[in-house]
Amino acid sequence: MNLLVVNPILYTPENNIIPEVQTIKDTMIYGMCKGFTALGHRVTLVASEEYKPVSDSKYDFEIRFFKSNIKKIFPPTLLPFSFELYKYLKNNRRAYDLVICSETFQISTLMAATVFPHKTVIWQEMTTHQKKYCKIPSKIWHNIILPLFIKKVKVVIPRSIKAKEFISRYAPVVSAEIVDHGIDLDKFRYSATKQRQIITSSQLVQRKNIDSIIKIFSKFVRMEGYGDIKLIVAGRGEKRKELELLADELGIRQKVRFVGFLPQKELNGFIRESYLFMINTRQDLNMVSIPESIVSGTPVLTNLKPASSQYVASKMLGIAKDDWDENDIKEIVDNNSKYVNNCIHYRESLSNTYAAGEIIKISGL
Repeated sequence: MNLLVVNPILYTPENNIIPEVQTIKDTMIYGMCKGFTALGHRVTLVASEEYKPVSDSKYDFEIRFFKSNIKKIFPPTLLPFSFELYKYLKNNRRAYDLVICSETFQISTLMAATVFPHKTVIWQEMTTHQKKYCKIPSKIWHNIILPLFIKKVKVVIPRSIKAKEFISRYAPVVSAEIVDHGIDLDKFRYSATKQRQIITSSQLVQRKNIDSIIKIFSKFVRMEGYGDIKLIVAGRGEKRKELELLADELGIRQKVRFVGFLPQKELNGFIRESYLFMINTRQDLNMVSIPESIVSGTPVLTNLKPASSQYVASKMLGIAKDDWDENDIKEIVDNNSKYVNNCIHYRESLSNTYAAGEIIKISGL
């Protein structure tokens, strides 16, 4: 089949600033598109031009970047709008068998639902109304725009239980099945053999709450028998110097290794050799780092903010709870083989080909 994947925002900008990136081949949606191509489908991905990478020039499938317009009203970091995209959709209304859009609350989804009403599937990540402008635009959209202009889409497929509970209040046809982000297993090897280390990886910004992880780690390494374990902190951001100073103040600087931003292959090496991957975010939805860790054979210790925390708990792929502490780190380290085996057995269920196949199946094609 000819598939059109509409995903204007390729990665999450911080503070409404879109950074220049060398590649988009590490993004979630790129991996998902590879899943569709692996199943034999012809894929075209469309995105906003503002997210075009600096270095990439060759891709595994067709990618089209469209210029955003009226940016003051429709910021590319939140709700991009493109005249060029609408023209492209109208001119190619017969070229695609299925259109897969990210999110109900997007101008591009409205365009696709208008041009391809019975060919469009929406893959829903949002679990609540966006807080921007006091949630008012999102509430207007879901209560008025969605039932008037988006109701004829084939189906809305949630990416988590929380997303399903949210969008079921507004969309007429919501899949009972949930399809999480798929991972390119070719890029993520797994290992049951671990080094004496644990890891966290994210942007080093306020929202990610890495300072709390370092503080909890400092208590953990003071427990008898665990003083030789190291903490790997991967990622870049404005808080790095502050976090390094915190490790100094806690007297554990020699036990914390800041490795900066890493390409997927190198990051996977650190993850698969670690006892566990830690998350204590202040605000996130479906964090791709959760399935990336699990397919690497590394259990996850997370709070309940990420939507994916629900299957971490239900499948015993680690521990998911708010206010986790050093005793939870100890639990996963002490019983590592049990959690690691669960992750390895669950690995195939998180592949991009599996997720792509589920979307096709739910779409009835």
